[in-house]
Amino acid sequence: MSITAAQVKALREKTGAGMMDCKKALAESGGDEEKAVMYLREKGLSKAAKKAGRATSEGLVTPYVSEDGKTAVIAELLCETDFVAKGDDFVAFAEALSKKIADLDVTSGSAEDLPAEVADVTDLIAKLGENMGVGRFAKVSTDGVLGVYIHSNNKLGVIVELTGTDDVEVAKDVAMHVAAMNPACISPEELPAETLEKEKALYLKQAMDEGKPEAIAEKIVTGRLNKFYKDVCLIEQAFIKDDKQTIKQILKGGTVASFHRLALGEKAE
Repeated sequence: MSITAAQVKALREKTGAGMMDCKKALAESGGDEEKAVMYLREKGLSKAAKKAGRATSEGLVTPYVSEDGKTAVIAELLCETDFVAKGDDFVAFAEALSKKIADLDVTSGSAEDLPAEVADVTDLIAKLGENMGVGRFAKVSTDGVLGVYIHSNNKLGVIVELTGTDDVEVAKDVAMHVAAMNPACISPEELPAETLEKEKALYLKQAMDEGKPEAIAEKIVTGRLNKFYKDVCLIEQAFIKDDKQTIKQILKGGTVASFHRLALGEKAE
């Protein structure tokens, strides 16, 4: 049968495949566009397999916030080069991915924790010619307040959940703080006992090596533990926009219920 230029153009726009590939796909499929799409997808699977071993160190962390502000998602979409990460097709896929995750019964994880059809990047690989993959994601739904921060390079994102307050601006400030300071936990109570024991033992040894009497050494340990809390516990940290206040103080009675931080190239928090 005769394949028209209009058919080729429509298939090319739909799939991003080359003109000659589209023409051949339509010919092989008897002019049936759906069959032609599957034909091209099968070819894309072959191409994707050749790219699967290549490193995906670039990409985007993309947010989604529901209209009522009560559900937020941040998700990683990975690729090989920053050039592709900035492209319209990649950005659109990343935005759609985060929106799809918002509709799922999930909280956090990686591609393996998502339905196969949501994490499937085969067509995008075939269209853009790079190895790609869905990375980590986090979703929070709450009756409290959500603050979302995405760094200007779109490679770092944070969701903070506050309860006991309705101040969205404070939530956003705390999210920005988490992005910059990367706390290990919300409060000292969340630190593992093993971690605390190791820190105490280290500080006690340091004090004893300095020749401090045992009673003084114990006080030194307490002081250094408090400093440790300020380094790693969110609510004890000095606020990056006003170091005269801690995060606990800027909350004004509110509570940090949870936070999630995703940064390309960093291991899971």
